[in-house]
Amino acid sequence: MIISNAVVCDVNGEYKSDIRIEDGIITEMGSGLEGGETMDARGAYFLPFLVDTNVRLLDSTLNSKNIKAISQEAHRGGIGHIILNADSAPAIDNEVVLEFAQNGLHNLEGAKIDLMLNSLKEDSTLSNIAILLKSGAVAPYMSTIAKNDVAIKIAEYAQMYDVTLFCKAEDNSLINSGVMLDGDVSSKLGLAGIPDLSEVLHVSRMIEIARHFNIKILFKSIASPRSISLITKAKEDGVDVRCEVSIHHLTNSDEACEGFNTTAKLDPPLASARDVELLRAALKNKEIDVLTTLHQPSSPVNKEVAFYDADYGCEALSDAMPLYYTKLVQSGLLTMAELIKLTSQNPAKSIGLDAGEIKVGSRANAFLFATDVIKEVENEQSLYNGEKLSGEVINIF
Repeated sequence: MIISNAVVCDVNGEYKSDIRIEDGIITEMGSGLEGGETMDARGAYFLPFLVDTNVRLLDSTLNSKNIKAISQEAHRGGIGHIILNADSAPAIDNEVVLEFAQNGLHNLEGAKIDLMLNSLKEDSTLSNIAILLKSGAVAPYMSTIAKNDVAIKIAEYAQMYDVTLFCKAEDNSLINSGVMLDGDVSSKLGLAGIPDLSEVLHVSRMIEIARHFNIKILFKSIASPRSISLITKAKEDGVDVRCEVSIHHLTNSDEACEGFNTTAKLDPPLASARDVELLRAALKNKEIDVLTTLHQPSSPVNKEVAFYDADYGCEALSDAMPLYYTKLVQSGLLTMAELIKLTSQNPAKSIGLDAGEIKVGSRANAFLFATDVIKEVENEQSLYNGEKLSGEVINIF
């Protein structure tokens, strides 16, 4: 097949080209390609698949039905590779659950799915990290509710197996009673708040563990600009730490929770309006390494309740590329090539894979994205319900 009149864009930039794909491999690129079936891209972008390393299943319930559904949903948003979060129900913290989850990964019709492992069991003791990594889990996940002695053991395993430690920075004693950011909006709504210090304290702690053990850490779904400042300083010191931020925290503040809007109840909680501007500045300054949809779908019965009782999370997977394009590229925060680095190359690197480039000899693993389409989001579980987004995924290769 020849794809003509496409705008190829990867981490190296963008240019017009035809692309020949044979048996899933890009065999030729250039102008005026001929021979065989031809598809006219009509100026649409030809982009490498996005990679999302922070996705949860419906109600965080681990079963083959939910796995298959999320695989198909991801392709609609241009995402070709997902790393499922390990704190599911049941959690992926032992060989039996890992094998059960792996059985659901066969014959998927959409995005490829890999599994991280939960380093902590329900009682906060250590899971069998070595066995789970050898059995196919791609990375260990750790919440900083782990005590220092346990966190150090997890770091030793990350060092031994040379894998990135996926780390959620949070303080158990500070997050338990709160349901949104502690600030003016939470006071106005009469809701218990979570101070951003919950995250910042543990980012600092884990940076020092990364420094001591010389390990790689990807901090998951960072929400505080102060955390990003600490991570940036650590990078300058040669510590191998990176930060991931969700599209929601770059485009919505805690004011989205007004009216007790449960789709805005996220984990971590949305930041203040002032901090959102600082997060956007950090993105512009290249201090953020990975972007995520932070997709966490819930059944209506778990969302259409009082704010305090509602589950955390919102849906974004099927709108991923239109969201990124509309909110970040059209607004001028990022170029398309910069977006591909943050949503394809860098997240793939965190699990030791190469992605983000379109080149002859590689598998296509790409999609066509038409930017001249405008669609309204029709999803009550989305923060963007009723908004108009630019762009649509029109073909998958």
